[in-house]
Amino acid sequence: MSASYELLPATRRALLHRLATGQAEGRTPSLVGAVMRDGRMVWSEGRGSVDGAEPGADTQYRIGSITKVFVAVLVMRLRDEGLLALDDRLGTYVDTTEGGGATIAQLLSHTAGLAAETGGPWWERTDGGLRPELADIFGERAQRHEAGRLHHYSNPGFALLGALVERLRGEDWYEVLRREVLQPLGMDRTTLAPLAPHAEGWAVHPWADVLLPEPAVDTGRMAPAGQLWSTAADLCRFAAFLMNGDDRVLGAASLAEMRTPETEPQGPDRAGGYGLGMQLSWRDGRFLCGHAGTMPGFVAGLWISHQDGVAAVALGNATSHLHVPAVAADLVCTVAEHEPRIPEPWRPLGAVDPALLALTGPWYWGAAPFALRLGADRELRLTPLDGAGRAARFHPEADGTWTGLDGYYAGETLTVVRDAGGAVSHLDIGTFVLTREPYGPGDAVPGGVDTGGWR
Repeated sequence: MSASYELLPATRRALLHRLATGQAEGRTPSLVGAVMRDGRMVWSEGRGSVDGAEPGADTQYRIGSITKVFVAVLVMRLRDEGLLALDDRLGTYVDTTEGGGATIAQLLSHTAGLAAETGGPWWERTDGGLRPELADIFGERAQRHEAGRLHHYSNPGFALLGALVERLRGEDWYEVLRREVLQPLGMDRTTLAPLAPHAEGWAVHPWADVLLPEPAVDTGRMAPAGQLWSTAADLCRFAAFLMNGDDRVLGAASLAEMRTPETEPQGPDRAGGYGLGMQLSWRDGRFLCGHAGTMPGFVAGLWISHQDGVAAVALGNATSHLHVPAVAADLVCTVAEHEPRIPEPWRPLGAVDPALLALTGPWYWGAAPFALRLGADRELRLTPLDGAGRAARFHPEADGTWTGLDGYYAGETLTVVRDAGGAVSHLDIGTFVLTREPYGPGDAVPGGVDTGGWR
C-alpha cells in the first residue's frame, strides 16, 4: 500500500477499538467496518463470527435504506439526461392512485407527505407477493401530510421512485442499477439477493445473550426502499463515487445537489436533515452525508465527510441495533481527528484575464466590506471582511454573468455593470449593489447617496 494512503498505527488501533466496542457493547453477532480515504479503502476489520469465521470486507450484509441512495442516483441520471425535471409531478410518468401529485424532488427528500410504511402486514418481513402492484402498497390513508409542508420519511415513496425508473427505462429497476451504476463502479458484490459469503440476519434477545433467526424475504415492489445486499469493500467504492463523482455514472455537480439540504435539521438536537435521497448529519462539527439502513436482522451505516476526504462503512447483522450507523460516523471522525487532511499545494493560476483580475479586491455593500477573489476556471468568491455576512462562490456563465453556488446567493446572478464609457460601475447580485467605496457616490446605489457625504 502506498505510504500516501497508509493509516498511522495509532489511527488503526483507534478504529479497531471503536469497532470492537460497538460489536461487544451492542451485542451484535458480527460487525464489519471500513474506511475510504482519497478514493480507496484504506482500512477494514471484522468482529464476531459469520459461519464460524471472522467476517471481512467481502462479506455481504443487507444494507436496508442505503438502497435509497442508489435509487436516487438513478433518478438524478434521468434528470441529467433530460427525461424528467425534479419539479415534475410523479403522475406525469407513473399511473398511480397515491403519490402522483407529489413532485419527484418531494419524493426524493421525503417531503411528499406520504405514509411512512405500507398498508397491511410489516413489509420488511413479508413476501412482496402480498403487494404485487403499486396500488397495493398503501393503506387506507396514504397521504398523511400536505405535500411540501414537512419532512416525513416514507418507504413507499421510494417504491414509487423505483417504478418511475422502470417506466422511463423500460426494464426492472435493479437491472438498470446493475448496468448503469454497479458495473461501471466495479461493485459486483452488490446484489438484490444474497451471494455467499454473506451474513445471516439475527434478532438479539433484549435480556439474554441468545439469538433468533430473522427472515430474509424478497420485498417485491418495496425493494427500492431497502432490498440491496452489499459489502464494506463495495460500499467504499460507492462512497468514493459519491464524494468525487464519475462521469460514467453521475457528475460531481449533481451529487452536490443530492447532499444539499432540502429540509431543515430534524430532531430536538437539530443535528440532521435530508437532501435528495441522502441523509445529512452534523457530528463533532463535521457535515456528514450518506444514509443509515435497517432491515430485520441487519443494520448498516455509510457516512462521508467531504471536507476531510474520508468515508466509513459499518455493517452488522442484528435487528434495529442503531448504534451501527453511529459506529460508521465515529470511524470518519476518528480518521479526521487523528490524521487531518493535508491540503493540496497552493499553485498560482495559469493565464488570467486582466479584466477579471481588475474586479478583485475590496467591494462594499453599503458600508459592509467584502473581498472579491478570483479562482480557477473564472470562479469568483465573495467573502465578508468583518467576519459576518453573506459569503458565496459564483460560477461563470456563457453570457458573462456568474451564478451563486452556495449560501444566501445560491442560484442568484452576479452581473458586472459598466458605465457608458465601459468602465466598471458596480456589481449587482440579485439587485444588491456593491461599490468600490462605502456608499460610493453616483447613481449606482438604489435610493441615492446623500450629497453631503460622510460626516
